[in-house]
Amino acid sequence: MQRTKLSVILSILCLFSAVACEAASKSTLVANLESGKSQTVVTYGTSLTDGAPWVSEVQAALERNYPSKAKLINSAKSGMWSKWGAENLDQRVIANKPDTVIIEFSINDAYLQYKTSVQQARGYYEDMIKRLLKANSRCEIILMVMNPPIGGNLEQRPKIKDYNQMVRDIARNHRLMLIDHYLNWEKILKDDPALFNKYIPDGIHPAAEGCKMVIAPEVLRALGVKG
Repeated sequence: MQRTKLSVILSILCLFSAVACEAASKSTLVANLESGKSQTVVTYGTSLTDGAPWVSEVQAALERNYPSKAKLINSAKSGMWSKWGAENLDQRVIANKPDTVIIEFSINDAYLQYKTSVQQARGYYEDMIKRLLKANSRCEIILMVMNPPIGGNLEQRPKIKDYNQMVRDIARNHRLMLIDHYLNWEKILKDDPALFNKYIPDGIHPAAEGCKMVIAPEVLRALGVKG
C-alpha cells in the first residue's frame, strides 16, 4: 500500500518540479555522452551530497547507460555552506576540469550559526558561477534545492525557503538547470508524513531508501538519463 502511494506521488512529481518539465529534453551532459564524448561530473555541496547514497545511484546509472564515459567526483563536504564552497572552488572543483557541476548549499546557508544572509549567499553563488565559466565557458552548471528540514533542524533554519528561492532565482537569471527536490519532498511530507519520516529519519538527511526512491530518480529525470 505504501509503495502504491509512493508510486502515485512520484508519477506526478513533474507537476511540482520545474526541472522535470523545463529539462524534459536532455542535459548538455547527456548530449555530450550520447555523441561519444567522455565527461567529468563534480557534485559539490553539503552533507546532503557528501557521502549521500543518491550520488552513487546516479553514478551507477551513468555507467550503465554510458560505460566508461562518465566520471563522477563527489567534492562535497559535510557541514559546509556556500562561503566554504566559494573559498574551496579552485581546489575541489575547478582542478578536476569538470564538464558538469552540480551545486547545493542552501540547506546550510540558512543555518543560523553560520550567520550568512541571503544576499551574502547569493554573492557566493554568483562568484562560483563566474569562476566556473571563466575556467570553462562550456561548463554546465546545475543548481539543486534539497529537502525541507523538520523539527529542530527547521528551527535552526527558520528562513530556509528564502535561501531556496534565492537559488531558484539565480538559476532562472543565469538560465541554469535547477533540480528542485524541495517541492517533491514537501508533497510527500504533506501526503504521507510517516513515509517522509521513514525516508528522512533524523529530519534533515535522507537515508539510503529516500535517496533511491526520491532524489536519484529526480536527478536522472532532470539530466535525461535512464534509471
